[in-house]
Amino acid sequence: MKPALELQKNRILAARKEIISDLVLKNGTVVNVFTGLFQKSDVAVCEGLIVGVGPDYHGKTEIDLGGKCIIPGMIDGHLHIESSMLMPSNLAAALLIHGTTAIVADPHEIANVMGIAGVRMMLEQSADLPFDFFFMAPSCVPATSLETSGAKLTAADLSEISNDPRILGLAELMNFPGVLSADEHVLEKTDLFKGGLIDGHCPSLIGQDLQAYITAQIRSDHETSDRSEAIEKIQSGMMLMIREGSSARNLEELIPVVNERTSSRCCFVSDDLSAEDILSMGHLDATVKKALLLGLDPFTAVQMVTRNTAEYFGLKDRGAIAPGCRADIVVLDTLNDFNVVDVYKDGVLVVEDGSLINFHRNKKIFSFQSRPLNIMPLDKNSLLIPHTGGKARIIEIVPGQIFTRLVVDNVKSDHGVVASDTASDTLKLCVVERHGASGRIGLGLVRGLGIKKGALASSVAHDSHNVIAAGVSDNEVFAAIDAVRVMGGGLAVVSGEEIVAKVPLEVAGLMSVQPVNILAGQLRSVEKAAIDIGCMIRKPFMSLSFLALPVIPEIKLTDMGLVDVNRFEIVPLFI
Repeated sequence: MKPALELQKNRILAARKEIISDLVLKNGTVVNVFTGLFQKSDVAVCEGLIVGVGPDYHGKTEIDLGGKCIIPGMIDGHLHIESSMLMPSNLAAALLIHGTTAIVADPHEIANVMGIAGVRMMLEQSADLPFDFFFMAPSCVPATSLETSGAKLTAADLSEISNDPRILGLAELMNFPGVLSADEHVLEKTDLFKGGLIDGHCPSLIGQDLQAYITAQIRSDHETSDRSEAIEKIQSGMMLMIREGSSARNLEELIPVVNERTSSRCCFVSDDLSAEDILSMGHLDATVKKALLLGLDPFTAVQMVTRNTAEYFGLKDRGAIAPGCRADIVVLDTLNDFNVVDVYKDGVLVVEDGSLINFHRNKKIFSFQSRPLNIMPLDKNSLLIPHTGGKARIIEIVPGQIFTRLVVDNVKSDHGVVASDTASDTLKLCVVERHGASGRIGLGLVRGLGIKKGALASSVAHDSHNVIAAGVSDNEVFAAIDAVRVMGGGLAVVSGEEIVAKVPLEVAGLMSVQPVNILAGQLRSVEKAAIDIGCMIRKPFMSLSFLALPVIPEIKLTDMGLVDVNRFEIVPLFI
């Protein structure tokens, strides 16, 4: 490895054309993210950095681009690695071919299962790759006191990792009631990152509550789904992270908010993106394509996946094709078509003609062996819900969103116990505690899955990741839960008590060790099995996973019971 001063000297000399560069991309059309103009020029790279953007550079390797577009490597400012169900190296390989060269991840999913050890594992597993993984320190483990998680992270725990150079700040502060009530434990965490970055998570928060929330130095939000709310947050100084993921999609609603005055305070993020969607649809490249179809200016779209994100996170050497920036370069056929052709990471070609090359994986990737989850032995009677009479609170799924609606309605009774009712699409929903073998089970009802027979179960249930299941009969629900338990975590579809499809998730019940193409095939098999039993939801397991997240309105189910999120308290099933 060359000494730092020698590297810098070589770069300066190459910029002055006193020595030839390592690589020169010639005859390209650079998208200048500072001026919004096309720039016909060469791009010179030396020792992993861009050293010149202009005419007549020469390099040891010269590539004639024939006028193709050059943009910076794209950066996703908010993505949960665990939601892809891919280990970091496999996720990096999947994203590079779509022009993404860096992400900022919140590892609170693994932290809710494994604690600080899980965060350290993600740091180790994401190191030494031709892809940049940055992280925000998990702020809410557990997310609330209304569920059981596998760990609890205090400010003292976070201080252990706060000085890691890849930890950029404090991750999404989901416990907005804790902020508004000035909870001491919450404020200890914000104080730890005082002067740094603190990401937000505040769906539907407006008015004086929003002002109070931002007063705690919280600077972004990715949960906005309403235009007027988006404008208020931008006016109050927040970075609006417009989310387009697998389950929650807010781009179409929010794109009219983006204009020449507001665009610098907006960026695109994924939040939760499945391996199947990455393989079949893409990543930020797909979001930009959709934004262009909706009428967004192409230069603005590029800024929102490069410069804006880099500036918000203080990544000063990324996000632009400019001297002194890392040579993270994406070559497009044309800006309007936005098809990724080649990708360079630190000046090394890693994607050529849309195919991954020169990708080395972290050799320290662990070998994982599935073990049964820590669930107290159950029997089918554990799932019985006494019918006490009157109307019940039902969780209604909102297609394309992770928030739910509260519906109050009569429910079917069978010999004094609640029964699923396929006619009204009202099914039993269960959340089984899986960290400490407490035997605790939350029981409720869900509407909107469309299942006519059988059951679904998953060990991915945000954010504490207990086992969640929904189905028609107690026998089928029980069989699905047990299938997940035996796998040591995963997804299962049951029909008539027979397991018809499953996906093992060997790593903490959250992630697979398989590459994206194999995992995507497994996910397609369980999704097809879900459709075969009548499920109407596009991403049934992702939708199921968010039914246990008690920080997203209006009503959710945890192992402790039914949560009225607006009141932030456990409520009975029957009114």
